[in-house]
Amino acid sequence: MKINALVAPHATQPLSSGQIALRSVQPRDVQIEILYCGVCHSDLHMARNEWGVSHYPLVPGHEIVGRVMATGADVTRFKVGDVVGVGVMVDSCRECHFCQQQEEQYCEAGFTATYNGIDKYTGDRTWGGYAQHMVVDQHFVVAVPPQLSLAGVAPLLCAGVTVWSPLRHFNVKAGDRVGVVGLGGLGHMAVKLATALGAEVTLFTTSPEKGADARRLGAKQVVVSRDAAQMAACQTSLDMIVDCVAAPHDLDPYLATLKTNGKLVLVGIPDQPHPSPNVTPMVFRRLSISGSSIGSIKETQEMLDFCGEHNITADIELIAGEQIEAAFTRMLQGDVKYRFVIDMQATRW
Repeated sequence: MKINALVAPHATQPLSSGQIALRSVQPRDVQIEILYCGVCHSDLHMARNEWGVSHYPLVPGHEIVGRVMATGADVTRFKVGDVVGVGVMVDSCRECHFCQQQEEQYCEAGFTATYNGIDKYTGDRTWGGYAQHMVVDQHFVVAVPPQLSLAGVAPLLCAGVTVWSPLRHFNVKAGDRVGVVGLGGLGHMAVKLATALGAEVTLFTTSPEKGADARRLGAKQVVVSRDAAQMAACQTSLDMIVDCVAAPHDLDPYLATLKTNGKLVLVGIPDQPHPSPNVTPMVFRRLSISGSSIGSIKETQEMLDFCGEHNITADIELIAGEQIEAAFTRMLQGDVKYRFVIDMQATRW
């Protein structure tokens, strides 16, 4: 089946409208008409081959909301007409320790990425959500609460679950004090979700002008991280920090704000390593630094259900597909609050 898509032909060329071929629907597959697709910063990295792993032609997009238009003979979880989502992965080995305990994002063989991965049925590259349709195994499809704004749901499939996973893994609950570093696509979702879990949220930012928006999103306190006095005032006050910044930075000032047994969780991936942290306070206050990668399918569904109950979606700016290069430019300038989402129905192919 040939469909229209936004295709990156090469690292040095802009995305443009083209056609790609979808694989045929297998017995456990769901074919989805894509309605909305979020624009993740990793899409830009991949389109430009900034991580050195891109294969062309490439169709980005892994924050996908759509409607089921066909199902394979063995599909039991979805029916035609259901509104569903697809995130960062579309397959895994299904057999390793992590897959067996429903943590496919840590698959020992490596999960199959929604785009630029290898489709096990065809051996070809997988295509992402900057397109009209996609075909996905039902196991990697999640149900979307119908009461939510579908465009605002799309970024939950990556940005949302990426911060939800550590919040749930470390059992954040009412009364906990949680810090969030950076108010971007990930950070604004971390503020919303931690607040909805009952935590008191402190937002760390280098931009004082973001304070009002952070409070609107739920933060109780805003700390300008470049202000030494503000940082000193919140020392040893937090139970956990979710660091959403994807640029190298000094972790020591944030470790200083943690209570004994506090946890600093990194979800942003910088292009260069962070400076090594000072081990001494980590030893004497039993602090820990960890990382967290996206989230499992189970966690993604739990997060969507939670968002449905609490009426949580991402703050977005809706664009048509032909605006994608302009959106990439604005992303590099930090000019988006807080996620671009492509409206596939409004895109001129």
